[in-house]
Amino acid sequence: MAFYTSLSGLKGAQADLSAISNNLANVNSTGFKKSRAQFGDLFASSPTQNTRLVSGQGTRLNGITQQFTQGTLEATDRTLDLAVAGEGMFVVKGDPPRQAVTYTRNGSFNVMPDRSVRDTTGAKLQLLPVDAAGNVTSTALGSLIDFNLPTGAPGNPTAALVNVSIGLDGLTTATYADGSSEYLGKVAMASFTAQEGLRPVGDGHWQSTGDSGPPTIDAATNGPLGSIRSGALERANVDVTEELVALIAAQRNFQANAKAIETDKAMTQSVLNIN
Repeated sequence: MAFYTSLSGLKGAQADLSAISNNLANVNSTGFKKSRAQFGDLFASSPTQNTRLVSGQGTRLNGITQQFTQGTLEATDRTLDLAVAGEGMFVVKGDPPRQAVTYTRNGSFNVMPDRSVRDTTGAKLQLLPVDAAGNVTSTALGSLIDFNLPTGAPGNPTAALVNVSIGLDGLTTATYADGSSEYLGKVAMASFTAQEGLRPVGDGHWQSTGDSGPPTIDAATNGPLGSIRSGALERANVDVTEELVALIAAQRNFQANAKAIETDKAMTQSVLNIN
């Protein structure tokens, strides 16, 4: 029994080491959110047993949960580098035929040859439609529009685009050579009732699940979404010192359980050697 109890401890320590190692490996990943392994004890007894005389049967991994705490904002001076100061997430959509919608805190966006604004995975940044006054006209997920940079002013195609600015509320304004300007939309932001239930898909992107609940789509500066900082990126929320301390603790835990297995083996061998 002691062998299997300590074996569960070894597996738990290994899962803890894996989570910590992943955190340390992604310390420089933009928008990365660290994870923590959570454990629970195993205990079983029959109704007629005195539970005060029964020891536990080890531990089990209850889950690896993500920690969506705020990361440090780092200035970059690029207009399309966006960071969120709050709980909101950017909404991005892939190309046809799947057009998968994912959510990310990695705000490193770039302009492609087709003038679409995409993230590091090639997904298009989504905007909320606005009227001529810059007010959002719809917050439905199906009404979002792709962020595409225009080539010229609406009333004067020969007037080239000279500047794009993004406000704290995500309002995106295009300015043209003839002095005119227009609102392209507001950067769409999503929030979830239970962020920990989001499914990670890699590259700092998540998908909604039944555990996370459906997304609430709105513009920045509304509710818990926070504000958008143009010209900045969010660093990973990993504290290297904290992770190294946790790494040492997990390593000691692994060694202690390995020693318990070794001791159990020695005791069993001693019993078998009795004449």
